[in-house]
Amino acid sequence: MGYQEQTIEGRNAVLEAYRSGKPIDKIYIQDGCQDGPVMTIKREARKQETLIKYVTRERLDQMSETGKHQGVIAVAGAYEYARLEDILAAAEARGEEPFLFLLDNIEDPHNLGAIIRTANLAGAHGVIIPKNRAAGLTATVARTSAGALNYTPVARVTNLAQTIEELKKAGIWFVCADMAGTRMYDLNLKGPIGLVIGSEGEGVGRLVREKCDMIAAIPMKGEIDSLNASVAAGVLAYEIVRQRLI
Repeated sequence: MGYQEQTIEGRNAVLEAYRSGKPIDKIYIQDGCQDGPVMTIKREARKQETLIKYVTRERLDQMSETGKHQGVIAVAGAYEYARLEDILAAAEARGEEPFLFLLDNIEDPHNLGAIIRTANLAGAHGVIIPKNRAAGLTATVARTSAGALNYTPVARVTNLAQTIEELKKAGIWFVCADMAGTRMYDLNLKGPIGLVIGSEGEGVGRLVREKCDMIAAIPMKGEIDSLNASVAAGVLAYEIVRQRLI
């Protein structure tokens, strides 16, 4: 999985990059710059957990490709997405039945990164996310995945429900997490499988849930009624791992 990097120069350009949701890894700001636009950039950087480095104007001049940095240069990057075929090919190359994670409504990059980490450790062959209403592969996701993003392919698709239908033709069964489902220990989760996880607030969307073959409920004994999405993914993933080892 490759990594692309580019620089963005100038206050307006950097602010526009933040507004558009572009992942920014780090920002170089000239020492002493404290005007309105720069303060706004700093606020956005802290909100997005972007690394801020304060440097001299001479250093920015050396980095600049345009000569018009206005005291601010951002380094933006994004990991390249895999194709569905790449994920299935990874399973075939390992001589294993496909094990996929599909994420619906996961908008928190920390949750996404944690789930990619779990997917890697559980031996999943890849993660599939939708293009809309979902976190993308940002620097925060990469950090939270603790390096797993370098090894676990992530594909981004236009329509998750349609993708499930396509993957069913390849013989994959799908199970989604939902409190109203069957206790996970009572389900047969062996064989080629896709684990569908939704956000802790909204859960898996109706259309996606209807495409799933099984609905798994995690037994809960406490007073609250839901787990964090990444924790739920881990619990269900390792029940799948347990059954695959039997």
